[in-house]
Amino acid sequence: MTYRGRFAPSPTGPLHFGSLVAAVGSWLCARHAGGQWLLRMEDIDPPREVSGAAAGIIGTLPAFGLVADAPPLFQSQRIAAYDVAFEQLRTAGQLFPCWCSRSELAAGGGLHRDGHCVAAADPDRPPAWRLRVPDIDVAFDDALHGSQRESLRGSVGDFVIRRAEGFYSYQLACVVDDAYQGITDVVRGSDLLDSTARQIWLQRCLDLPTPTYRHLPLVMGADGRKLSKSEQALPVDPADPLPALREALAFLSVPASASAMDAGDLLARALADFDPALLPHCSGHSVS
Repeated sequence: MTYRGRFAPSPTGPLHFGSLVAAVGSWLCARHAGGQWLLRMEDIDPPREVSGAAAGIIGTLPAFGLVADAPPLFQSQRIAAYDVAFEQLRTAGQLFPCWCSRSELAAGGGLHRDGHCVAAADPDRPPAWRLRVPDIDVAFDDALHGSQRESLRGSVGDFVIRRAEGFYSYQLACVVDDAYQGITDVVRGSDLLDSTARQIWLQRCLDLPTPTYRHLPLVMGADGRKLSKSEQALPVDPADPLPALREALAFLSVPASASAMDAGDLLARALADFDPALLPHCSGHSVS
């Protein structure tokens, strides 16, 4: 099977350095394997999205030499596919409506583990829909973090598939679209490592293939927080891409040529020396 990787940002702002690292890491892995690199815009959470951010990210990536092998996929145009997956899960009895409030969930430790809603149905407001999670451990191998095992019921409980507002969850949309795009290898930030077991369980429920996973270290600010959530998460400059691109390669422990004249040349030279086995085996580290 041909390697197919992807970069899947959410349009919550301009492309920043942390996202650039994820994009460069996924691109290098795909090109090293002689495979394809795709772009997906995860734009299914309107309250969090910034107007113009999707177009800005799509327009910025080529300045850094990151050109996808197909037009970008927009999740906002894929709602019908999520409807089909939702109905498949509901018909199989794996979903249930839930009216539990945050206070009711907090009383139970913050997680829902009952397999059915313990609150009274409210005909005046729509429910969220949750996936029934059995008492099961999900194990997988991460290419950087090694063997992983998670007790889904103990760690996340019955998790939301469709919110009360009608928006589908990241977990469902990601799984459906990875299968639709034929993604064989997921390379992304380690902040999503704890989503992987849920996604693998959904893949099993929907009879979808499971890709290989590789979770890159997160870029941390001087305050120790994920860069995308800190004040240092300034947008990268597409008019002057080489400084940020060299720093992204250095962050990933990939040699960066000092004599490269443009982004395409710099990436080509980096790719010639790239070995995925030498990517940093850690959850995150800081940049100055």
